[in-house]
Amino acid sequence: MKKTVLILLFTCIFTCSNAIWGFFAHQKINRLAVFTLPIEMVGFYKFNIQYITENAVNPDKRRYAVENEAPRHYLDADVYGDSAVYKLPRYWNEAVEKYTEDTLQAYGIVPWHIYRVKQWLTDAMRIQDAEAILRLSADLGHYIGDANVPLHTTENYNGQLTNQHGIHGFWESRLPELYSNDYNYFVGNAQYITNTQIAAWDALIQAHEALDSVLFFEKQLSEKMGADKKSSFETRGASTVRVYSKDFSRAYHKELDGMVERQMTRAIKMIGDFWYTCWIDAGQPDLDQLIDFEFSDQELQKRKQELEEWKEKRYQARDHESG
Repeated sequence: MKKTVLILLFTCIFTCSNAIWGFFAHQKINRLAVFTLPIEMVGFYKFNIQYITENAVNPDKRRYAVENEAPRHYLDADVYGDSAVYKLPRYWNEAVEKYTEDTLQAYGIVPWHIYRVKQWLTDAMRIQDAEAILRLSADLGHYIGDANVPLHTTENYNGQLTNQHGIHGFWESRLPELYSNDYNYFVGNAQYITNTQIAAWDALIQAHEALDSVLFFEKQLSEKMGADKKSSFETRGASTVRVYSKDFSRAYHKELDGMVERQMTRAIKMIGDFWYTCWIDAGQPDLDQLIDFEFSDQELQKRKQELEEWKEKRYQARDHESG
């Protein structure tokens, strides 16, 4: 009995210690998306870049408190059958009519929710609500980031169905933490998207098409290198945690041949495109008029405290992994 408890505890520590750093990639992606914007938008967004960056993880924080938040981060496309990602209805009302809303909520709604948040952000820009623009911009960046993660497109989100537990945090957290400083983030200028709902699906499909490689190369390397070379221990804060070893991470990153970099840069460009599209659809409001908007010190301190509490909770809990 004690042995079983120790194994479960060890597994939780291994999974959670990798997952807790998932906010790193979300924050980096949101921050870099700001620099894709045109001159009419970039002043407002750069002035508030700290907020856009730090609050990139707000949707993950809400998963502990808000009902129906979790499904907004993923789509378990494979539960609908073979090649379902190509066949699922692209528009929400059609999907509800075919599968019911309960079913959709059970298996994830990220592409539909991206479109919903896009509409909210457009409305916020139209009425020039600075607080809502910033909050929704940060949220939209998070959901778009999630849609570009291959493991957010499958029921086997953490390798639990293929004996690859922990692969989610490994791919979206450990690898960016180790290698993202070497990536090329030049993605060009934000461009208008004619159909944002289809664009959300295109991103999800592209991520899903990379899923087989994500799983295959990890399993192949695990068999080749063995368990003793797969993991190591690192000190983080006051804790010593088990992580994927740097040798194993390096080998896996090499096998993926730039995949993590490609997905991060696609997310950056897509976020910029969506923000820009919202602004165009809102009638190109003068955001410079809002540039002096600032959150109160009390509000900023509150959000900082919430972030610290959330990071601590990630050590304590296991959930449907999302970075």
